[in-house]
Amino acid sequence: MRKAVFVVMIGMVGAGLSTPAVADGPAVGFDGVRTWNESALGAVRALRAGDADAARWYAMLNVAMYDAVNGIVGGRGEPAREPALVAGPGPRDGDPFAATVAAAHAVLVAVDPARAATYDAQRDADLAKVRPGQRRTAGARWGDEVGRRVVRARADDGSTPVQSQPAGTGPGVFRADWSGVQYRDVRPFAVRDPAAFLPGPPPALTDIGYAAAFAEVAVLGDAGLPAPDLLATYQFWSLPAGSDQPPGEWLRIALTVGGDRHLSLAQGTRMTALLSMALADTTVTTMRTKYTYRHWRPTTAIREADTDDNPVTQANPAWSARGGTVGGTPEWVSGHSSYSGAGAAVLAGFFCADDVPFAHATDTAPGGQARTYPSFSAAATEAGRSRVYGGLHFAFSDRAGQGIGRGVGDEVLATRLLRVDGTTHFGHCPR
Repeated sequence: MRKAVFVVMIGMVGAGLSTPAVADGPAVGFDGVRTWNESALGAVRALRAGDADAARWYAMLNVAMYDAVNGIVGGRGEPAREPALVAGPGPRDGDPFAATVAAAHAVLVAVDPARAATYDAQRDADLAKVRPGQRRTAGARWGDEVGRRVVRARADDGSTPVQSQPAGTGPGVFRADWSGVQYRDVRPFAVRDPAAFLPGPPPALTDIGYAAAFAEVAVLGDAGLPAPDLLATYQFWSLPAGSDQPPGEWLRIALTVGGDRHLSLAQGTRMTALLSMALADTTVTTMRTKYTYRHWRPTTAIREADTDDNPVTQANPAWSARGGTVGGTPEWVSGHSSYSGAGAAVLAGFFCADDVPFAHATDTAPGGQARTYPSFSAAATEAGRSRVYGGLHFAFSDRAGQGIGRGVGDEVLATRLLRVDGTTHFGHCPR
């Protein structure tokens, strides 16, 4: 029924029964990328989605928008590029902005059907920005087809049904049940083998490196030691349920910088597709690492240090984390750090420079106050360190997570959405 309604609406638009609009242009195009990503961010907040689900939805949305545009513009003023999932060709007379809108709409009504009416209204408003006629009708039909094909292709990717790992016991083992472990085997969007980025086990409890990280988090992450600056940094990057989640913040950073750089529609959809695929595939390696090693969190480690057989560590049964929580998944590795490593790597590669300054306020920024960063890597470093300041992770887990994200990001840049013909790379800037 929804498809029939959509076809009728597109036909009405083609007949000129909607509000006429100004001519197409790069600003209108990138605004569409931003608008529909903001809608996805809002859906994640409203549904209180976890980071894994959020990353998957963001990737589906941006893959659909990229493939819808790429199927039309490849070879027409833009280099012909590989598809992410759905190969063209699209209609040669199709409007790429209309295709973007319809593709995004198709994905969001599938993942968030309760707000379908909102997405319908946004689609209609965006399509009204394009001149009525065959170009708009053809582009919208193609985009809707692409979006539906992306949804179908990901329906059996392993993200459902939800699976859990039971609580563990003993020194070094995470103590709570946790769900979402099916993501350790989810089919990736872009990388060939997520297992290639597994970091191996954390330091042994008797290792001097473990003792050093233990001592650091015992001080920096201690709720009993007032440190307003450390608490504010933790809160800035905390991003719990009800926020857009860590993957969403890197999408927002990308949209800010992309807008500042006046990206075209084709450039913008390629940027967000590369980024969101890397973020989603980072989830798989991160979840597999957590599931395999199920390492205990600092709160448990510090309270029960008398069981770890390390003469350097000292137990403190009264210790509590500055962040106010033990943490809901195993400690090794930090998911915030993994996503940040991937986000920084992809954006630095896309813009051919890491030292791109920007200002950003996360969903959980204290007082909504933005922070300024001289580079993508500086933001990623702070995001990772915030987990130590909150008492939720050891520094070695931050470093390993950053490594996972960078590895995934580098592979995505090197192998996906490249030019079909001619030179595809210039130094570290995949083309």
